[in-house]
Amino acid sequence: MKEIIKINLDNEMDLILAHKRCMKIAEMCGMPSSFQTRFSTAVSEVARCAIAKGKDSLLVLGINIVKVTKKEIVAIIIDAEDLKTCSPEAFNYASKISGQIEYKYFKNQSTTRISQPVLSPGLLSEAKIKGFIDYFKFEPPLSPYDEIRKKNIELIALSEKLTESENKYKQLANTIPVLICVMNERSNVLLVNESLEHYLELPLLIFDRKSLNNFVHPDDIDGLLEGWNRAKKNRIDYIGEARIKNKSNYIWHLVSITPNKTEDGSFNSWLVYFVDINAQKMIVETLKDNTELKAIQRELEGANSKLRFKNKELEQFAYIASHDLQEPLRKIMIMLSRAGEHLSEDEKKKYYFDRITLAAGRLSNLITDVLNYSRIENKEQYFAEVDLNEVISEVLNDLSLVIEEKNAVINVSLMPKVLGLDTQLRQLFYNLINNALKFNAGQPIVKVSFGDVPADDNLVTAVENYEVISIADNGIGMDNKYSDRIFDMFQRLHERDQYGGNGIGLALCRRIIENHNGMINFSSKPGEGTIFWIYLPKKNFKV
Repeated sequence: MKEIIKINLDNEMDLILAHKRCMKIAEMCGMPSSFQTRFSTAVSEVARCAIAKGKDSLLVLGINIVKVTKKEIVAIIIDAEDLKTCSPEAFNYASKISGQIEYKYFKNQSTTRISQPVLSPGLLSEAKIKGFIDYFKFEPPLSPYDEIRKKNIELIALSEKLTESENKYKQLANTIPVLICVMNERSNVLLVNESLEHYLELPLLIFDRKSLNNFVHPDDIDGLLEGWNRAKKNRIDYIGEARIKNKSNYIWHLVSITPNKTEDGSFNSWLVYFVDINAQKMIVETLKDNTELKAIQRELEGANSKLRFKNKELEQFAYIASHDLQEPLRKIMIMLSRAGEHLSEDEKKKYYFDRITLAAGRLSNLITDVLNYSRIENKEQYFAEVDLNEVISEVLNDLSLVIEEKNAVINVSLMPKVLGLDTQLRQLFYNLINNALKFNAGQPIVKVSFGDVPADDNLVTAVENYEVISIADNGIGMDNKYSDRIFDMFQRLHERDQYGGNGIGLALCRRIIENHNGMINFSSKPGEGTIFWIYLPKKNFKV
């Protein structure tokens, strides 16, 4: 139970306050006036007994959530005396008014529980219940005179409110998208809501074969009449299905016939509900003959299996091709070096030795990058805890010569620990920090931060499940129109003679991030630097 308010029951003023609080909670839960009065009066009767004959009495008012579709207002009166023994008349009267009262006396403490079901549980959200608590916390105190005066006004207007409530329920019955009618024992229709009236487009006066022929499918009439006669004979509910005609089409409906009881328990009428279930019926029928869809699903599963096998083959091919190409290329570069030892500078220029050597070097770098890309695979590896502080420290040590040469300033904040593959994460940060140093026309300033989240980044919906790391630089930047290209293989945004590289580094970064079930994004402007945002799942978050 979610507690709303507590009231100590010491004197008559507390009794007035208890009555007021009960009425207010019932009102805020959408209770009709008659239910408000019944609940509040039942609570007041027991509270009056506690004030007169009890000891250390306490009233707790709250909301009990039995389940999503069932919620109730609850009043619990705790006392050190056996209240029911002290005043059985008060409890009998409270039971008569409420009908939902429970009492127990155990270990010198009595507990009286009075409840009232909420008529519209779906409207009573967690936020609304919290609003109740805030309301009573800040509500100003009321004088006894004002309280009594308000109660007198409510009692005088009770009959008017009951009439108004009846009109509201009638209006509700007319507006809900459920077809409703009321009939008596002789099958005479007493009342039809507007939804049914508009649906049939003709009056429904009697629930018999002749009338049903006008709007019920011929194959469903016998079953519907048999169910009605059986329900009428045995005083039980009937639930069945029938196709109801709407203009020229028959629509499946769930038909419920329920006895309507009076206060003394006798039957005076029957409620008939028609609920549209056509969509559900179509789904059921579709699933019954869904062999073609199942065949397509099996075909897709087979195709996916073949695709995974082909991807594995391609990865193996890329690895073997890159590895086998390195050896002859290494021999070519050695031969070029030895041949060049016996040539003059003019002869080297004549035979394009410098260009051949540079081209061979670029080819070697390209093969190395492709080889690294093909190795980024984590299916047969196990994630372990990786301290990113150690990873970045090692990366900066590897790049120390470049940092010293460019007089770069590197600022790194305290990094988190994540689950991942140490080697791949080192490769990730090496490529991104190296790019920040490379693509810079002046003195590089690189900032590696943890915890900052871009305000306009819609890449991640639940950012609280990720460790967010940014790498910002003051380099040459790039246009955001290239955002769809920079993570692709062999994509270069600058001429080779301006900045080196083969256009594989960022593709490698994206693949590493995907292997770690994370995401990567960037923001940049030409001449204003670039910020890369890395999202790695937290250790306690399973994707």
